[in-house]
Amino acid sequence: MQSMSLYVEKDTFVHRIDPISKIFYIIASIAISFILQTFTITIICLVINLILLLTGRVFKNVLPLIGYSSLVLVTIVIIQGLFNPGNKTALFELGPLTFYTEGLKFAALICLRVINILCAFSVLILTTRPSNLIEELIRKGVSPKIGYVLSSVLQIIPQMVSTMGKITDAQRARGMETEGNLFKRIKAFIPLIGPVVMSSLIQTRERAMALEVRGFSSPSKRTFFNQRHTHRYGIYIQALLILVTIAAVVWRIIE
Repeated sequence: MQSMSLYVEKDTFVHRIDPISKIFYIIASIAISFILQTFTITIICLVINLILLLTGRVFKNVLPLIGYSSLVLVTIVIIQGLFNPGNKTALFELGPLTFYTEGLKFAALICLRVINILCAFSVLILTTRPSNLIEELIRKGVSPKIGYVLSSVLQIIPQMVSTMGKITDAQRARGMETEGNLFKRIKAFIPLIGPVVMSSLIQTRERAMALEVRGFSSPSKRTFFNQRHTHRYGIYIQALLILVTIAAVVWRIIE
């Protein structure tokens, strides 16, 4: 079975950072933006994420993720701008609807946090091989079963996209219209649901059987095919991220 992921093969500084340090970075980037609830701190976290994505040459791969979340972001702006409990100052009117300054500011902060979370996770997902991530977590003591679940989560989106592409091509070869206006696209999408779901279930069953044949449930001590590489600056990066997060907590308490 073809192994698929969102990982982008590059040779950059960000790609060479160890997976555990990237997990620490995700936690710190998201936690700090929530602990210090200001636009400045959230924008700083977001800018750092963008710099890492640009350094890793994977920034263009993040744009579709932000695009997919745009509907949610627009919904947040509309709801908070109209119905936030703290709304007092009217900013502008759109027909019978009045948008308020307080709600729009709060919505902007939420949107920045959402984009920050997407970018922080993208630093890990787009620049780290899933196999390296799972192997490193298992070496740290995570259960192999949990590692398998995480691996499946990282692979399910690209696998389903690939499956839908193959099924769409097969249906187009049989004369089905899959392109055109929105109604035609929706009509063509409905027949895809059944084959995609069935294919996913079959793939899950095949993967489970293949793992059992290889002794996945064996209670014996596990060994690793790849030799462990010691990351020179990993421990320093992790210590720095922990200190920065603690400093953010202390600052919030004494502020």
